[in-house]
Formats: sequence, C-alpha cells, structure tokens
Amino acid sequence: MAEKKSKKNKTQQNNTIAVNRQARHEYFIEERLEAGLVLEGWEVKSLREGRVQLKESYVVIKRGEAWLSGAHISPLVSASTHVNPDAVRMKKLLLNRHELNKLIGAVERKGYTLIPLQMYWKHGRAKLEIGLAKGKQLHDKRATAKDRDWQREKARIMKHG
Repeated sequence: MAEKKSKKNKTQQNNTIAVNRQARHEYFIEERLEAGLVLEGWEVKSLREGRVQLKESYVVIKRGEAWLSGAHISPLVSASTHVNPDAVRMKKLLLNRHELNKLIGAVERKGYTLIPLQMYWKHGRAKLEIGLAKGKQLHDKRATAKDRDWQREKARIMKHG
C-alpha cells in the first residue's frame, strides 16, 4: 500500500536555492519582500541544480520596474544548442505596483538599498526575497560581532554554570 504524502513533509523539504549570507553582515535589513522572477528555460534548469550565486547581486529600479543584476546563474553543460546562455543577464522581478512605488520612494528619497536575500521555490516557481536595507559602517559591523561573541559566551556560561 502506498503512503500518502502529507503537507508537513512538503513544508519540511528544503526549498531554498541560494542564500546571500553576506547581506546580513553588510546591511541593516529593515523590510523584506517576495518577488517573482522572469526566467528562461535554461535558467530554471540551472536553478534546480542549485547553480546560482547571489553574493555580488543587487536590485536596480529602471523605468518603474525592478531588475535583478549581478546574480550569476551558471548554464548547464547540456543546455540546448540554439540557446546562447548569458550567465549574468538582468532578470526582471515581478512585484505589485503598490510594492514598486513603495520601493522607489524608499530608494530615491530615503537612501535605502535593495538587496537579494535568498532565492527559493514556492509552489514550483522561483521566488526571490528582497531586503530593503541600509549599509552598515565599520563600527556597526564590529558591534554586531561583539554582540554575537557575547551571546555565545553567555550560552557557554549558562550551560556549564
């Protein structure tokens, strides 16, 4: 008798494609948004293989539209012969007009930056989590590292104390 798949098993699966770990170190992330991506077929196949890097990528707003720039999606060796894959082409992000207007206002007037935080699958579609962020100064990074070290030391004291 075949077992039925429960929803819990589906949600426990790791749907994450790529994470931009450097973003949390370099920026104060104030707000998070989910955006869809306009991708080509070979890019989707590469994402399924996990061949994407978000480390040096950022989000640009041009002509009232959001674009992902600098994300490197490595083409598969078995890509079609009639397709010329461009690994770092700009990808259009799918956002509501209300969300776009809010982001445009924050970036142009308040000096925020839009950075990709992670890419994941949701209902079979690739989604990108965008962070509305402000850059950290060197002293902010030091303070964050100091707090992290203190939390680790505190946990060690509580465990052995």
